[in-house]
Amino acid sequence: MNTILRKSVLGVAGLAFAGGVFAGPATAHAAPSVESMPVAVAVQADKPDMGKLVPHGVQGAQSRIELSDEQVGNVKAIIAATKKAGMDERAAVVSIATALQESKLENLGHLGERNDHDSQGLFQQRPTSGWGTVEQITDPEYSTTAFLKALKQVDGWQDMPLTEAAQTVQVSAYPDHYAQWEQQAADLVAEHWNS
Repeated sequence: MNTILRKSVLGVAGLAFAGGVFAGPATAHAAPSVESMPVAVAVQADKPDMGKLVPHGVQGAQSRIELSDEQVGNVKAIIAATKKAGMDERAAVVSIATALQESKLENLGHLGERNDHDSQGLFQQRPTSGWGTVEQITDPEYSTTAFLKALKQVDGWQDMPLTEAAQTVQVSAYPDHYAQWEQQAADLVAEHWNS
């Protein structure tokens, strides 16, 4: 290093040291700087293991929609009903993916001519198929509980791909469509399971 550069570096270092020494006692009683204040660390509640939420990996192209407050409320209602039924996070993923496909998580009433028969609610359940009354199947807790009760009766649903488990309950004309919502459903369960 050339001599001039070395003297410059040492001079700057000396000034910094001297400034610190002289400033030290004058600021000793001053309020602590932001850097020296204790830092609060937020501890996040345990999130469900994504490997359990999506044990087979997602199948096919995935769809995703932005959710309104009402739709998020329906997600939370599905999760609450799943917990109340004593079922795990995977059951919530299957339920939410099913409701995303059937109603985009909107608690739909009768849609007139656009209605698929008499299908209503989050899961598009039909009173004429024995799912319950219109009032019942348009209640998110009731409709989720009815869906989960039917899911429990599917042997090995826990080990099936999501679309197969959902289709066994729903008997849809489009059985493969449930798969496209698996990632968003898993993300929603991970976000809201412990909230």
